[in-house]
Amino acid sequence: MSTPARVRYAGLAGSLLLAVAAYRGGAHSPWSPTITPGTIITGQNGVVTPLAWLFGTALLIGAWWVGRRDLPSARWAYVTAALWMLPLLPFLPLGSYDAHSYACQGWQQAAGLDPYTGGVDLLGCPWADSVAPTWRSAPAPYGPVFLLLAAAAAKLGGSLGGTIAVLRGVAVLGVGLIAASLPALTRRTGVPLERAVWLALACPLVPIHLISGAHNDAVMLGFLLAGLALAAARRPLLAGALFGLAIGVKATAVVVVPFALLLVYRPAGAPAGPRLGLRKAAELIVGVVATIAAVSAVSGRGFGWIAGLTGSGISVQWTSPPTAVGMTIGLFGVNAVPVTRVLGIVLLVVVLVRLWWRALSGGDVWLSTGYAMAATVVLAPVFHPWYATWALALLAVTLRRESRWVLVPAAVVSALCLPDGYNLALALKTQGAVAMTVLLGYLGFVRFKIMKASYAAKSADPQPARPDHPGDRLSRRDP
Repeated sequence: MSTPARVRYAGLAGSLLLAVAAYRGGAHSPWSPTITPGTIITGQNGVVTPLAWLFGTALLIGAWWVGRRDLPSARWAYVTAALWMLPLLPFLPLGSYDAHSYACQGWQQAAGLDPYTGGVDLLGCPWADSVAPTWRSAPAPYGPVFLLLAAAAAKLGGSLGGTIAVLRGVAVLGVGLIAASLPALTRRTGVPLERAVWLALACPLVPIHLISGAHNDAVMLGFLLAGLALAAARRPLLAGALFGLAIGVKATAVVVVPFALLLVYRPAGAPAGPRLGLRKAAELIVGVVATIAAVSAVSGRGFGWIAGLTGSGISVQWTSPPTAVGMTIGLFGVNAVPVTRVLGIVLLVVVLVRLWWRALSGGDVWLSTGYAMAATVVLAPVFHPWYATWALALLAVTLRRESRWVLVPAAVVSALCLPDGYNLALALKTQGAVAMTVLLGYLGFVRFKIMKASYAAKSADPQPARPDHPGDRLSRRDP
């Protein structure tokens, strides 16, 4: 059997094992922390479920890692990624109870309630006992586009299981839109399509969290990549509409819009035309604003969803670098998490402005876009494993050479969540926070050394003085 065939079927075996774990121990109703490191050690979960999760995850990650070295074709990568997703479609969500929260928010919206004014403990929901306690008092942190989709799912599904099934179908459509956008994007960026497909679709985060977990990140990314493809084709109004839809799912998508403006203003290979470029940029902005205004009005909630964006900050985990630094400082008796989170946002703004300015000044717009989303993931106040797909999808089509700094984190976070949603990061809160802080300090020190060496190299290699150099004139006395 050839290496590609072994990779394909090893990953499929891993996906089948994860389907067993989802069937036996996925997110169920009512909510209860049934699988934790403690229950596994004491044998409360038996042998089958923990081993199915462990070996399934290991096989899927291993196959993805090995497979990147020998990709026969883009078609092969598409088919393999689809095969790895299929076994997880009929079973309970893996790695998170978020789909249950989506279902309740959809029910509230369909019932004429306002999910932005409170959680299930205030507004109610027939399936409230299936929502994780962390989110029962939190208002919906998503945009009106997703509320409308969730409401439609609740109406069509009827029951909790039916609603989650429809939400998973929506997630599959989102992943399908990602898949459909990759060829157009890679033609613009020069990245091999087969590698982009492998990174963006075959990564274990996609079958585990976007497909099985039915996370709405799939829909956001689908709209976002399709919008970038249209922006590159200089169809700004449609691109803006898609960006507006993406922001209407998760506001994070707004990070890409300033870079998309550069794509329509100054497309690669096109003659410079400031007046035409400005008109195209204006059309894109109109598309974004008009779409957001329209869906906000259709949802019946106006712009109240903007106030709900802070709801996700309830989660405090060291997997977010700014939060980890605050948690480490907190070991000395100071509650620094709010401060370090604000500092992280400030640093993110600085990084985004610098990346945008570099792209405006003639740099690679595509690469800057990918880096901007990566910075957003790293510096955000909260990080969940599926957030890594935001950066991975964009870097997959913008990085022209494979980079392990992208692959390793994606592989690691793919294994963080146990079948019914327990995040392994919770088991190592203090140790993880300290380790993350030390890692950040080390990376900062390495960066400082590189910058210092670069400065020293420039200083040690001065340009030779010309005959009329001012220094020569000053060194001579006038006769």
